[in-house]
Amino acid sequence: MRVAFVVNDLQLSGGVGVVVQHARQLVSRHGFEVELVLAREQDEPDWRYPGLEDVPVRAMPSARGERYDIVVATWWETVAASLELDARRHAYFVQSLEDRFYRPDQPDRLGAALTHDLPLHVITEARWIADTLDELYPERRCLLVRNGVDKAVFAPLETAPIRRTEPLRILVEGDADVWFKGVGEAVAATRAMTAPRHVTLVSRSGAALDGVDRALGRQTAEQMSALYAESDVVLKLSRVEGMFGPPLEGFHRGATCVVTAVTGHEEYVEHGFNGLIVEWDDERGTARALDTLATDRALLHLLRANALQTARAWPSWEQAGTMMAGALHALARAPEAAPLDGAAAALATARAAIESQAMRVAERDRLRYRVAGLAAFERVIERPPLRWIAAGPRALWSAARRAKARRRR
Repeated sequence: MRVAFVVNDLQLSGGVGVVVQHARQLVSRHGFEVELVLAREQDEPDWRYPGLEDVPVRAMPSARGERYDIVVATWWETVAASLELDARRHAYFVQSLEDRFYRPDQPDRLGAALTHDLPLHVITEARWIADTLDELYPERRCLLVRNGVDKAVFAPLETAPIRRTEPLRILVEGDADVWFKGVGEAVAATRAMTAPRHVTLVSRSGAALDGVDRALGRQTAEQMSALYAESDVVLKLSRVEGMFGPPLEGFHRGATCVVTAVTGHEEYVEHGFNGLIVEWDDERGTARALDTLATDRALLHLLRANALQTARAWPSWEQAGTMMAGALHALARAPEAAPLDGAAAALATARAAIESQAMRVAERDRLRYRVAGLAAFERVIERPPLRWIAAGPRALWSAARRAKARRRR
């Protein structure tokens, strides 16, 4: 079977990493012909994913001349490109309800929501996504293929080592510049702790936040495995996720987690068994949960031991690849959900409107910033005693303007 996964780029990220892993498994273990098709041009593609030498990467202009059995979109911005490719079946690998990644006033939110209305069969990685889409679109097929874990890199420990005297070692992972990752809130909660702690932050920028003991930029899978192994807790206070991987990877290496009840957590986090679940925007409550783990080492060890139990039962990428192969074979036998004529053109029109609106919003915000600055200055000079200080220069300025107007007349 010949399959194309359409991706925006090959930069290191959780979502792209999942696609690359599935592509590798389909090629190496199931005899598929798989290509990764880049939906947009890249000046400097990132080829750091291992195993890409076995998976051809093709640009869109070249892929348009090919014929595929199944073409799979992997992100809302790739759906239009995927529909341009010639295939017996088109599908959508949904890793979250992607409109949730944008704030309500962001134009891209509408585009992301629109793609889920298209009559495409869906493969997804989390039960909550499958249940939601089944309820909204009962006429379409939605197949669940859970993400695997690379058991060679994140090899489950035999037992969780007992740690009695060290400060609680906390790992915060996520892009600090992305609003829904909750990185700033996580670091703030660690600052509110009373017990000794050591905080490591892994963020794309590598910039340190106040209260962080060690700040690191992007890490390879092997580097992350080592960081998990030296950590007690993975702290993730995300507001939006599909099925987030870092706590699960930490489980394999002997860590527990403290997380919000974000979508996807229910796939493997059980409060009081292998981790703790806290509320959003509850800095003190999160700090208390972390202080409890720092002082109650028996509870910490129990959660870490149970997390290892969860990890051992979780599928490997080899097992996940087998499930993906089965899902693709099922979609190949299924008819298209509905005619897709005109869908690509409609998405292109919507995309143009979104970009136009984004430009208007950017211009609005630029003008708002300038007006806000002038208004702030006006408020300052109107405050006593600055009002009388500014009165003289203002009078001189007004007199000069009146004199200039008289000369013009």
